[in-house]
Amino acid sequence: MDHFPIIQALCRAAVPNASPAVRKQIERLRDALKNGGDSKQAAALTTILNNAERSREIAPSRIERSKALVSGEDLSRNTPLPVDRETAAPLAEIIFPDATDENAPIFDERISNAIESVVDEWSNIEALFEVGVHPSLTCLIYGAPGTGKTRLALWMARRLDLPVVLVRLDGLVSSFLGTTARNIGNLFTFANRFKCMLLLDEFDAIAKLRDDPQEVGEIKRVVNALLQNLDSRRGVGLTIGITNHPNLLDPAVWRRFEVQLEIPRPEFDVRKAIAESFSAPVIIPDSHLRLIAWFTEGATGAEIETLVRTYKKATAVRDGQARELLDTLRQFATLNAARVHSERRELLFGGTGRLFRALRDDRSVNLSMSDIGEIAGKDKSTVSRQIGKIEEDQEDDSING
Repeated sequence: MDHFPIIQALCRAAVPNASPAVRKQIERLRDALKNGGDSKQAAALTTILNNAERSREIAPSRIERSKALVSGEDLSRNTPLPVDRETAAPLAEIIFPDATDENAPIFDERISNAIESVVDEWSNIEALFEVGVHPSLTCLIYGAPGTGKTRLALWMARRLDLPVVLVRLDGLVSSFLGTTARNIGNLFTFANRFKCMLLLDEFDAIAKLRDDPQEVGEIKRVVNALLQNLDSRRGVGLTIGITNHPNLLDPAVWRRFEVQLEIPRPEFDVRKAIAESFSAPVIIPDSHLRLIAWFTEGATGAEIETLVRTYKKATAVRDGQARELLDTLRQFATLNAARVHSERRELLFGGTGRLFRALRDDRSVNLSMSDIGEIAGKDKSTVSRQIGKIEEDQEDDSING
């Protein structure tokens, strides 16, 4: 279909708030494309529809604030923050719902369903109380840096229309080691007083193994103080801990969290959806999105965002003309060497024939010879010849070897 990238962008913009009639027309377009042999374009519309459905399943309309969920006073922008007595430095920052992203983070179906189950508990508190149980009020989110853990916690707070008391515990330990236990007590006293979500970022900075011979006695006392305060907060409000290093956590800390959610590095389809979500206002062709998803094997959402930003810069400096994608990927791989999978780097900087063959043979990326040619700025026959040359050379090597 001519101008499909524009049609795809219009569908992507319309579908999040689409009426049933609009959604039906997009489905009709998808089916028409599929029946007409445009399976890749039909698949692109299916992805847009599925992503919108997942977002709607955990949309704000499904959340109803309950006074039984949190207690205390309302936080305002003028509420004084707790501070360290010696330095007067604030021990936390307040993030209000209107300052956070309203769009749900993109995860695979398994993670999205798990998050939905927690949200369902919070939105059906009365039903839980009737059968003698309570919603999960403590949650530990862990995984590699850049996988969206903090963004997820802020998004969950937004769904509940709750301000976040954000505490980055790494700074607390490094700056105030001698008075850390007292500061933790002050933080929890503050959080317990107000209706809020207490978000403990860089959780491993304090919650380290108490039997670690490298740690001084002060840290062991800090961990004990943290455990006591976590216990005292039960039944008062929501508490979320975030860590990049779950192996450093004391086993007693793990037991304090009812939900223990691991956020993995995204798989291919999720990487493609993440790249598309960061693309606006640039319209990125579907074949380019698939190559970006293939290229970012093992990457996190934050790293994919960085690559898409590089793509958009390359487009902008050429007056809206898309730069050859392989050049952009090579530029990114050069400037972000540690972020790129070694196998992908080798293919990218090796002979183009090997790269073309890898793209042709990898079913996950699902690129045709024409797609590969468009991406590389070559015609289909040239791509075919370069792949054939590589295969002939390997056959000769096999015979001579």
